[in-house]
Amino acid sequence: MYPETSRQTAPVSGGLSEQMAESEARRIIADAYRPALEVPTAHRDETPVPAYGTTPPVPQPGRPPMSQGATDASVLMLAGGATTTLIGGTAAVVMYASQYADPIVCALVFGAPTALVLALARLAKRARPAPDIHQHFTGPVHQEQHHTHTTTRGVWAKTNNQH
Repeated sequence: MYPETSRQTAPVSGGLSEQMAESEARRIIADAYRPALEVPTAHRDETPVPAYGTTPPVPQPGRPPMSQGATDASVLMLAGGATTTLIGGTAAVVMYASQYADPIVCALVFGAPTALVLALARLAKRARPAPDIHQHFTGPVHQEQHHTHTTTRGVWAKTNNQH
């Protein structure tokens, strides 16, 4: 099975005979060149994924799936939390450094600008320019503008528009 190798002329150490050493070497060589077992270590499924099916979507890592409005609100809350932390840390450092600062005065000095900035940000977000109304008529036109009567009552309001 294997080609003959030349015999060593030096004595084999460890007390093994030359014949035993050669048989051990052949066994090691045979084990080294033995073919690997045919056991798969990985599998790749090449079948195409269907475009639709009954399997529900799997949540991905990161932010949970939500609407654009909820995403905007969560970003706004995170930014507000970071801002509050920075302002509170600054107030704490000022009170600690002065050793006699009044906490109520610091709350007013540091809290009022924060509330003002947040209120202005909400107003700026809601503010939209009034739409331009361009009406072009040709021929005789009868135009009426009705203002409907609206009744709103209670904490949770229900609007009933009546002509």
